[in-house]
Formats: sequence, structure tokens, C-alpha cells
Amino acid sequence: MSDDTPIVVARENDPLIVKHLKTFKMPDGSVAEAKPLIALCRCGLSKNKPFCDGSHVDEGWSDD
Repeated sequence: MSDDTPIVVARENDPLIVKHLKTFKMPDGSVAEAKPLIALCRCGLSKNKPFCDGSHVDEGWSDD
């Protein structure tokens, strides 16, 4: 695997971490800026979906 292959990392009780994306297509079809590292919401509480805004920490969310 090359160093620029997209990777998705799931860590317990945290957002999905996506690395090495070239483009990121939003649910409405628009294209968001692809950054070297993107945190995607898993809890559904973010006010900036699909991106994580840390709301899971404030609410005590866990992936159990």
C-alpha cells in the first residue's frame, strides 16, 4: 500500500478518522475540501455533519 492510499480508522468511542483523501463528496452532491485528515461523526450528535465537532464527548456517547 502506498503512503497516499485512503485509510479509514475506527477507534473506540471516537469519530471515524479518514486519511489521504483526494476528494470528499458531501451527501448533497457538493464537493468539500479534502484535507490530510478528516474526522467523521459516528454518534449523530454533531452540528456539523458529516464531520465530527466533538459533541460525542459532551454527551458521553459510546459505541457500545
